[in-house]
Amino acid sequence: MLIQGLAKYVEWSASLREDDAKRRLKNAELQAKKNRLRMWTNYVPPATNSKAIHDQNFTGKVIEVASGDCIVVADDSLPFGDPSAERRVNLSSIRCPKMGNPRRDEKPAPYAREAKEFLRNCLIGRQVQVSMEYSRKVSVADGPAAAAGATDLRVMDFGSVFLFNPAKDGDVTRSAAGNQQARANIAELLVARGFANVIRHRDFEERSNYYDALLAAESRAIAGKKGMHSAKDPPVVHITDLLTASAKKAKDFLPFLQRNRRMTAVVEYVLSGHRFKLYIPKETCSIAFSFSGVRCPGRDEQYSDEAIALMRQKIMQRDVEIEVETVDRTGTFLGTLWEARTNVAVALLEAGLAKLQTSFGTDRIPDSHLLVQAEQSAKMKKLKIWENYVEGEEVFNGSSVERCQKEELKVVVTEVLGGGQFYVQSVADQKMASIQKQLASINLQEAPVLGAFNPKKGDIVLAQFSADNSWNRAMIVNAPRGVVESSDDKFEVFYIDYGNQEAVTFNQLRPIDPSLLSAPGVAQLCSLAYVKVPTVEEDYGQEAAFWLSEHLLSGPKEFRAISEERDTSGGKVKGQGTGTIFKVTLIDPEADVSINATMLQDGLARLEKRRRWESKDRQLGMDELEKFQTGARDKRLGMWEYGDIESDDEESAPPLRKAAGKH
Repeated sequence: MLIQGLAKYVEWSASLREDDAKRRLKNAELQAKKNRLRMWTNYVPPATNSKAIHDQNFTGKVIEVASGDCIVVADDSLPFGDPSAERRVNLSSIRCPKMGNPRRDEKPAPYAREAKEFLRNCLIGRQVQVSMEYSRKVSVADGPAAAAGATDLRVMDFGSVFLFNPAKDGDVTRSAAGNQQARANIAELLVARGFANVIRHRDFEERSNYYDALLAAESRAIAGKKGMHSAKDPPVVHITDLLTASAKKAKDFLPFLQRNRRMTAVVEYVLSGHRFKLYIPKETCSIAFSFSGVRCPGRDEQYSDEAIALMRQKIMQRDVEIEVETVDRTGTFLGTLWEARTNVAVALLEAGLAKLQTSFGTDRIPDSHLLVQAEQSAKMKKLKIWENYVEGEEVFNGSSVERCQKEELKVVVTEVLGGGQFYVQSVADQKMASIQKQLASINLQEAPVLGAFNPKKGDIVLAQFSADNSWNRAMIVNAPRGVVESSDDKFEVFYIDYGNQEAVTFNQLRPIDPSLLSAPGVAQLCSLAYVKVPTVEEDYGQEAAFWLSEHLLSGPKEFRAISEERDTSGGKVKGQGTGTIFKVTLIDPEADVSINATMLQDGLARLEKRRRWESKDRQLGMDELEKFQTGARDKRLGMWEYGDIESDDEESAPPLRKAAGKH
């Protein structure tokens, strides 16, 4: 009667029937409605926010389990590194307990962790077949709940995921695929274990093609009182999150992680190519973990995304083994990580997506010979970051520090920063004279019109230097948000030809003529080679900065600068103190002695830490300077006033000087 459109389904009396019989009656009426038979001739289906997806089947490897009902699959048909290769798939017609939002202090619902962990154990790193079935528009604010009139919407794609050749499990119904391989519907597996509920869809709402099987699995789970259908909640696991804890707490936790040489962990998140969030079940803690002696390009740098993609493919949410060696001053643990007994850092080095820190001391790193071989192989093939590699390049401390071809220049120091850094202009460079000549020919009297001129962060403009009211090329480092509303609005500018930085008003800015944009900034950031000068916050840092300013900026004085090394780890230039740093020996022609040696002699600097593998030039340079440091130490000058100070270690900073009057 229902199929022929000659009767209506009555919910209250149908509830007295068994679930299967009730479902058959409901489906019979739905079929008559779709065909508009007899009493349903003028039936208008209700509005729905779901839309069917046709002919979108693909196979791929599961690289992430986002929650109990959402996974990320790398599509086999798309090349590695393609951003669209990772496809997010929500499981059709089921809903797992929510994981909660740690940022809002929301804890996972009961069985949310169990559902996610069960799915991770089943799928991570395995090949699956995905059949996309429908999409839904959902409100970003309300999450999975549909927002009928909302403007801030996103589209979620839903499908059924099948695992080939699954382990034997009585809770799963298997069907034969085209090649007669056994396969399991993952959604059905979750529901049968009591880790998910089946969504009760409205009429004409798109649903899983295996909806009846899901309902049958749910009936079995309810009858067997499995998972969330049982009377008891799962045990609560208290996890210590050392990522958000202080560096001191992480350091206090180090002995617990060093007790066993190797321990099992799970990679929860790939923070960068060489840094990860790990969960250690034995210690019930989450930590930030980084490879010892291996560094990938930083965020926003070239090949950073490729390094992250490689690690997501290889170890994301995998069971791994780690050996913790130490912890750095930021609270990140350093050590070695293995997946399937393979050192994961080797894959990064072989692909040319990481560099080896030779100064770290590779004798402390397990499999160090494999790391050296892997990096050497990438260098010879000139892969990725080694595409411009030339023999003789070296990498120190994870920052790209290269030996320079020795070159001596006459320079003028234009600005002194803390920590022994300063800006110079080459005396032989004629670009500065040409720029000043062009600036002198431009009329800069008229103030800019509000609204017509709206400089933003990163723009190159002309700015009036407050010390002498001269106009110079400058880069906007910080700017007010939105449109400039007042001529007194403040802008932070960096003078690219001198190295100065200051705050100026809108009236002190002008648009720059295109002819002045072609030449790069003349000022070059330098530091003293082989020596470590304390920052202004450290003991004797202010004295060191004052001494440098007094000796380097006293009149238009020329110095001889011999380039020793170049540090390119500063990334994109964004303002004062960033970008490539040339490490130089700076010689005062009048005194015929280097500033490097004089600062060591006065106890205002100390030698850098000696490296295990050093070039002959570096060894000779440090040997020559060491006698000046020894003299200052013997006489208790400057920072040696109270005896030997802590040795230079990149993983521990000198103590900060306390402000006067504070305890």
